[in-house]
Amino acid sequence: MTLKNVNTVLAAIVILFSFYLGITFLLIPDVQAPGFGLPHWPSGDGGGFLNVKGNRENGMGLAAALLLLTGHRRALGWALLGVAAAPFGDMITVLAHHGSTAIALSVHGLTSVFIATTGLLILRETRKPRETRKPRGTRKPRETRKARESRKARETAAPTSA
Repeated sequence: MTLKNVNTVLAAIVILFSFYLGITFLLIPDVQAPGFGLPHWPSGDGGGFLNVKGNRENGMGLAAALLLLTGHRRALGWALLGVAAAPFGDMITVLAHHGSTAIALSVHGLTSVFIATTGLLILRETRKPRETRKPRGTRKPRETRKARESRKARETAAPTSA
């Protein structure tokens, strides 16, 4: 399996998981919310914030899917690096609000690492090859100062007539 195939599978996993999270936070936020890691969830009208998270996940998944489907792999790599900031921010939020450290690190932290690693692998796959240097001995040797002076002297010397 080539690096491109592996990267495509990894990117598809990121995209499908984004859609899964987005849809579940929109349709069944009360079921999905406890797994986020925060100690207390908004009550009453505060549940709309869970829909905001669902919309964010769907938007990130859609952007990545469009880049993958249109073949813009290098842009996909950069976009995934940016997308990795979202679960990292979620991890920081859970930790800052005294939520579950285990969920913060295992769910949000590892998700961020997985997405960033996928982005880096795609960037590695799509990098431009470096120009190779010519092996030693194939370049024209540099002319020494003494050789240059000798050549100029010969060029400027008047030809002798016979």
